[in-house]
Amino acid sequence: MTLETLKRDVERSDPWLAEGMDRINQDSVGNLEFSHRPVLLAESVLQLALKEGGTYVDGTNGEGGHSEAILQAAPRVKTVLGIDLDSRSLETSRSRLAEFGVRFVSAQGNYADMATLAAERGINSVDGVLLDLGFSSRQIDSPGYGLSFQVDEPLDMRYDVQASLTAEEIVNTYDERELGQLIRRYGEEPRGMSIARAIIKERPVNTTSQLASVVVGVLGRRPGQRVNPATKTFQALRIAVNDEFSNIERGLEAAVGLLAPGGRLAVISYHSLEDRIVKSFFKREAAPCVCPPSLPVCACGQVARLKIINRRVIKPSDEEIQANPRSRSGKLRSAERI
Repeated sequence: MTLETLKRDVERSDPWLAEGMDRINQDSVGNLEFSHRPVLLAESVLQLALKEGGTYVDGTNGEGGHSEAILQAAPRVKTVLGIDLDSRSLETSRSRLAEFGVRFVSAQGNYADMATLAAERGINSVDGVLLDLGFSSRQIDSPGYGLSFQVDEPLDMRYDVQASLTAEEIVNTYDERELGQLIRRYGEEPRGMSIARAIIKERPVNTTSQLASVVVGVLGRRPGQRVNPATKTFQALRIAVNDEFSNIERGLEAAVGLLAPGGRLAVISYHSLEDRIVKSFFKREAAPCVCPPSLPVCACGQVARLKIINRRVIKPSDEEIQANPRSRSGKLRSAERI
């Protein structure tokens, strides 16, 4: 869906949002000078349907690009609570958003714990929650994360440096079945078992380049192939290290619990497994009944908590993809608390 299509859809349902769309694009996207370029920035802010004096949670704050756009946009919101596991990214966003004073409140932690983190800061309900499930360009490009095969460094992959589990531990301690299934499930890599077998043969595998070399040795690399064959294996390990799928489920549940009636939940995902979790959660929470079709009368007692806003997933425009190729896999879904 392009920005032009989105604007036409918005005009039909929320005319005042459409009027502010150009301002969000120019003010919030044009002034970014940080290493991470937020994906679907204007679209996600529009889907939040900002309210004058409202309170919002940016559950995956990163370097603060989405939070900055919310704080700059009209109508003027009261507070944005920015949460991030990565204390390094959060420090960057605090500096970036210092000009907004007390309107920006930060919290180092897991967005799945947003209700507790919000309550500790005197926030008991909010008007919107934004979750960008990707990782930032800085986390890929900067040393110390072990997320990229472009630079040789220790296999870490933790967003939170206080967490105990690292990719190095998984690679060197899991048995062949555990490791192979992890790569197949989280990386959607059909040859996960073959990769696991090769990794075990090469143990110890301690660095990113060493792991990438093992994977390429199994899969090979075609001339001109743009995507590194190790990408899916690295994805699988990153997801496992940071318990990403469990956090998505918990985070969505926490967001719905924290939202005031009429509040919006906007979620940006980047691969099919993430998007499937979000889509299924929205569908389940918007359903008036979850009984098996075979039951003649509803017996579940389900009460819908969400109304799905965009039935069609919103994707980056061609212009955004051209400016930021890493945005190409982004998918935005939104829902409103009933």
